[in-house]
Amino acid sequence: MNSTPQKDLVRNTLIIALIAALLSASLWIMRPFLPALIWASMIVIATWPLLTIVQRKVRGRLPAVLVMMGILALVFVIPFSLAVGTIIENAPHITALGKQVTTFKVSAPPEWIAEIPLIGNSATEFWQKAAATDSEEIAQKIAPYIRSTGGWLVAQAGSFGMILIHFLLTLILTALLYMNGEEAAEMVRKLARRIADERGEDAAMLAAMAVRAVAQGVVITALAQSILAGIGLAVVGIPFAALLTALIFMLTIAQIGPGPVLIPVIIWLFWKDSSGWAIAMLVWTIIVMGMDGFLRPILIRRNANIPLLLIFAGVIGGLIAFGVIGLFIGPVLLTVCYTLMTAWINDKDLQETS
Repeated sequence: MNSTPQKDLVRNTLIIALIAALLSASLWIMRPFLPALIWASMIVIATWPLLTIVQRKVRGRLPAVLVMMGILALVFVIPFSLAVGTIIENAPHITALGKQVTTFKVSAPPEWIAEIPLIGNSATEFWQKAAATDSEEIAQKIAPYIRSTGGWLVAQAGSFGMILIHFLLTLILTALLYMNGEEAAEMVRKLARRIADERGEDAAMLAAMAVRAVAQGVVITALAQSILAGIGLAVVGIPFAALLTALIFMLTIAQIGPGPVLIPVIIWLFWKDSSGWAIAMLVWTIIVMGMDGFLRPILIRRNANIPLLLIFAGVIGGLIAFGVIGLFIGPVLLTVCYTLMTAWINDKDLQETS
């Protein structure tokens, strides 16, 4: 009498183990392509509305895909190549600062430093200590960091070939997903419905909207901030403006903001007695840094009716946990969990049975 349930238990256990082994083997085989596939999926989800617009204009899927691939090549490959070229060009100058720093001498702090609210007295005291310190002692503390920074920049630029191959693979997978986007989306919806019925399908749709919202909210805001900051740096005449602009873009993508670059620039301008340019740069910095407060929320709310706190937590937490790709993975995971949790809480059938 008990043999049948026991056989069913063994059979089900073996089936589950076999499925787990097949999935593990498949993921292991696809492991070299997973980063590019994830990036391609995020790009396609974020830019699919633009593809539909282009397709209506050119009247065909293949011409639209070719146009989109050209746009993506301009957006990704050319700016990245320029950034790497700037790093290679300026890395010797950055490394040379380690040798020139021995002649560095800190002057006395200007009077206006002490008038800054809250931090004026402590900043003046720190500045006076730095001015009283011998230049050789300062050089011994700063030079190793400057040399290591220059070496790190050269080493990162040296991996340009591998990164370019990764970009090309991402573009190829993006083109394939563009050509078969409807079929891929339908398969994902069916899989989500198979797993969790309507809740799963709703979660999949919200995940796609979260990716689109983050892409437009974070990336477009970062691009706008870096462009405006770069214009300000070029107008003021700051050295290495292109390199600093690329650094600002990476900092804004990482949700740190342009402050770590622009604030030292303002201090440097005041130090050089360029008060007019310093005040103008201060106003420009306030405008650029203030874009986070209105542009990003507007772009995010246009694409997904998801709490902004959830999006920001996913962006920052995903960045820390998974790196740059975590900017998109983090919000997607939190959005799916949030959707399933709210659907479970508001499920009328469960409430009636309880």
